[in-house]
Amino acid sequence: MIKFIKYWLPVLVWAGFIFYLSSRPGLNSGMEVFWDVFSRKLGHAAVFGFLFLLIFRALRFGHKLDLKKALIWSLILAIGYAFFDEAHQYFVLERQARLKDVGMDSLGIATAACFKALFKK
Repeated sequence: MIKFIKYWLPVLVWAGFIFYLSSRPGLNSGMEVFWDVFSRKLGHAAVFGFLFLLIFRALRFGHKLDLKKALIWSLILAIGYAFFDEAHQYFVLERQARLKDVGMDSLGIATAACFKALFKK
């Protein structure tokens, strides 16, 4: 139970935070269109990159997977959640499900994975 709380609870809390943000109808920053879109896309990449890191931590240290397996499974799970998140947004008022958002999420995930692979600690 301690392992779950230490490694998987942060993953679930962060995934819940993403789900909450995705449930908000028509999030609008009030900035000019360019900066609004830029900040949203950067936000997509950042929150999913962080989700990847939390999943990686849980698999690598909580389940003692080797580096390669932890990286691969973390990529699969984080990108899978990105698809789920966009599917969820399809049912939210003033929101849309877009594959390009999954692409931005995946870009953040891939960036985090590259950093993890390069800096193995």
